[in-house]
Amino acid sequence: MPYAHAFWSLGDGSGEISQADLNEDGELMVRTCYSAISRGSETLVFNGQVPPSEYSRMRAPFQSGDFPGPVKYGYSNVGIVEQGAHDWHGRHVYCLYPHQTHYRVAASDVVRLPEDVPPERAVLGANMETALNAMWDAAPAAGDRISVVGAGVVGALVAWLCAKLPGAQVQLIDIDERKRFLGSALGVEFVTPDNAADERDLVIHASASGAGLQTALKVAGFEASVVELSWYGSREVNLPLGEAFHARRLTLRSSQVGSVSPSHRARWDHKRRLSLALSLLNDECLDVLISGESHFRDLPQTLARLSQGDDATLCERIRYA
Repeated sequence: MPYAHAFWSLGDGSGEISQADLNEDGELMVRTCYSAISRGSETLVFNGQVPPSEYSRMRAPFQSGDFPGPVKYGYSNVGIVEQGAHDWHGRHVYCLYPHQTHYRVAASDVVRLPEDVPPERAVLGANMETALNAMWDAAPAAGDRISVVGAGVVGALVAWLCAKLPGAQVQLIDIDERKRFLGSALGVEFVTPDNAADERDLVIHASASGAGLQTALKVAGFEASVVELSWYGSREVNLPLGEAFHARRLTLRSSQVGSVSPSHRARWDHKRRLSLALSLLNDECLDVLISGESHFRDLPQTLARLSQGDDATLCERIRYA
């Protein structure tokens, strides 16, 4: 049986690359060109921080193994079809597949890349899908004063999408001054929490920190909604739900990409949503979000580095050539 090589998280802050058998199912053989690390969920998996209550819900579409590990985990893979029907051969595709050199899947499991989206940028597909679903959940409107707390990849993409609304005033809030360049690159205002405007019509939180969520509640205006994108794994978060939280009648809502937003669920499935997300990556300004690149063979060391809180990398692209 042919084989590939795949990365496995061991669930204890370490990982390894080992041989993986290629099954015979699926009409497409794909050679991976690039994958990307979803820093939020993948570092939690890498460090064994998925709570047992979420083992089932956290499974990736093509995951092998079980939490806490060893587990083959990941969901942002861009490859080229090397075996398959004539109309597929040589086409670049996106698949929610882990970090692996080759894999075989059904044609229904992949999405062809739009002609105007380069494979190098398409690794942002899963992040854009999360941002798109968050937009549907949050329902921002033209003219809204919007704050996005947390200038990671998902937060930055949400801010970029919100800025396209006519008359919207968008602030991207983060404690890390090293991310200030994102403001001009994405056409939004970048501020630190100390300089953030308050009385916002809508606040979207994506910093994965308790302090960031407290900032989100602080800047929200009267009867505003705070939409929570962050996932904390097994960590607990303290919130100031006393003080003026009730008097200001704030709404705190969750958003999670595993389910299509209720506002669109009747007509959209996951593949249609992913196809739209990929098409939205046709702007070269989004290349600034891919701030690191390393080789597949170095994935154990790369994930160990990204697990450190002071690393400033946004999206880490993994190359396979």
